[in-house]
Amino acid sequence: MGIVRSVVLFVLAAIAEIGGAWLVWQGVREQRGLLWMGAGVLALGIYGFVATLQPDAHFGRILAAYGGVFVAGSLVWAVLLDGFRPDRWDIIGALICLVGVGVIMYAPRPL
Repeated sequence: MGIVRSVVLFVLAAIAEIGGAWLVWQGVREQRGLLWMGAGVLALGIYGFVATLQPDAHFGRILAAYGGVFVAGSLVWAVLLDGFRPDRWDIIGALICLVGVGVIMYAPRPL
């Protein structure tokens, strides 16, 4: 159950961080205004909180592993919301990152 909880938290963190950054981007680059930027800042704050709920107590490990989730999640977000079409190298790179997440977070360690 610990791995499932951790994966769900990573997905929620990715939605909050990528969504927050996207909202700020929309507010600034697409000139949608302060409301979009404010919503983005709020979502980024939620991301920071969600990350603290991970079962592992090591900040560096959580953030390092989350980097791989962020890479893959950013590509998925871009496909779903911006019409981006990743090429095979984007996909291979994202898969490598997700393997890294698995190694960093879920490799057996002595207690």
